Formats: sequence, C-alpha cells, structure tokens
Amino acid sequence: MRTDRLVAILLMLQRREQVTAAEVARELEVSERTARRDLDALAMSGVPVYSVQGRSGGWRLVGGARTDLSGLTASETRALFLVAGQASAATPAVKAALRKLVHALPEPFRVQAEAAASSLVVDPQRWGSNRIEHRPPRFLGELQDAVIRGLQIRLGYVDRNGTETERTVHPLGIVAKGPAWYLVSHTEAGQRTFRIDRVSSADPTGDPVHRPEDFNLAQSWREIADEIDRKRTPLEIQAVSTSDGIGILRMALGERLDVGGSTADGRIEVVIRGHNEYLLAGELAWMAEWLEVTGPAGVRDHLAAIGNALAARYG
Repeated sequence: MRTDRLVAILLMLQRREQVTAAEVARELEVSERTARRDLDALAMSGVPVYSVQGRSGGWRLVGGARTDLSGLTASETRALFLVAGQASAATPAVKAALRKLVHALPEPFRVQAEAAASSLVVDPQRWGSNRIEHRPPRFLGELQDAVIRGLQIRLGYVDRNGTETERTVHPLGIVAKGPAWYLVSHTEAGQRTFRIDRVSSADPTGDPVHRPEDFNLAQSWREIADEIDRKRTPLEIQAVSTSDGIGILRMALGERLDVGGSTADGRIEVVIRGHNEYLLAGELAWMAEWLEVTGPAGVRDHLAAIGNALAARYG
C-alpha cells in the first residue's frame, strides 16, 4: 500500500507546482503525519523532491514540476496517442492504459497528447462499398498473451474446407493484414501461419515456446506475404506501356506491376501478375490505349476475342 501511495504522491507532484502534506493527506485519505513520512521517504529514495518552508510552503519537484516521469519526449507522446486515439483499432485495454499514462505527463505534454487522441478519424471503407464493422477475432487476446508469455498453445483450427483439426503450436508472433489477423507459429511440420478468425480453441499447455534464435517476425511475414502473393497471382505477362500510361497502371495494378527499362521506340517494359489468362485479359482490356501485351500468346488471344466481341456489339 505504501508503494501505491508513493506513486500517487509522485503523480500529484507531477501535475501540480506544489503540494502540502495536508493536501496529500486529504487526497490519499491518510493522516498528515503519514503524508509527511511518505514525502520524506520520496526525498530519501532519490526522487528530486524538496520542501519549501514558510506559510506558503510545501513540496515541489526539482525543475518546477515538469519532470517527465514516463521518459517520453513530446513527439513520442503525440505519436503514441495518435495511434491509439478514439477512432483507432486499439483495444480497450490499450486505451485505458493510455488514459492512465497521460496523468504522468508534464502539463504541456498532456494537452498535446489529448489533442492528438482526438485529431484523427480513420475510415477504412472505400467510397461506394458496404459498411462492414471488422471486429477482432475471438481468440486474439489469448493468442497474443501466449506470444508474450512464451507458452505453447493447443490450437483448434478450421481450414478453408471446413475441416477441423487440433495441434500444439509454438506461437511466435501475430500480424494484422488489413481486416484479417494471422498467427505465425512453429509446429512439428515447420513454420505455419493460421488465420485467427478460423481458430476454434486456444488452450495454453504451460510448456515454453521453442523460439528460433534468428527468428524475426517482420522478416518472416515479408517472406510469407511474398509466398501468398505468388500463389494468388501465379501468372506473369509481359507488356510495353507508353510513358504516360505508367501512372495509370500503378494506380490500377498496385504491387502486381513491375516496371522495367525503356525500349527502342521509347515505351517502357512491364511485367504484370494475375490469377489466370482470361481474367487478366479482361482486366487489361480497357488499358489498350497505353498498353500492348507481348506475351504469353493466350492472353493476347483473349484480348483479341474481347476486342472482336466489343466491336460486334457496339460497332
């Protein structure tokens, strides 16, 4: 209990220019004698607090009550509260922790932190799309706790075909990809990734996780994401684009577009990835003003068929 009181007194000193033993006693519901002993204990423990004698005296922090007890800089404080503001996807526990943290900040920091928390609204819905509320998956908290504590999990999992299995996994990290959450784990079959919204149960075994010494979550996820992209878009086509069409291709295709060098006639070589020849031809047909597909032949044939069908219908 005394430790709690000392922290509370420290926060009072942080918020105010000066406190008296009587004020500490009233706020903490202790006697003035106990409050004086606690203030003396703070000074003796090395906290930069000192007493001012006289009728208007009291206790102050060295530096005019502007010591940052959290160790955060002003810019770090703003960034933290911006990320976990009112409209963010931060969990209620994170937001509650930040509300407590704000009381440990110097007065100028608190004003800016509170302003940052209410300065941003993130609306993930595109114009014209259905408004869907994405809630965190059911077992996200349990799995995150297992990652932090380094405990193996007995995991129930339902695959895309609806088949439910159970296995023991070594949780290594959690990744949010858009609205989806993934658990990266080590298993008997090697490293595996599980969609957390498909997890049907998550029970800690109490056994420690075996974590590879060279494991890096960010690097591992980049490799996983690259592999998923290759599986989702296994087809590559070659094409050439006019220089003024490159910007349009980037907006339409995103990371599925790789831009190469210039050709002899001033156009630019590109590689475009897609799922299959027919769908990719349909996607690229409207870009014919800037883009010429050079291969494979199947995509060119589909584009010619689309062109003939459009000419027949609208010519």
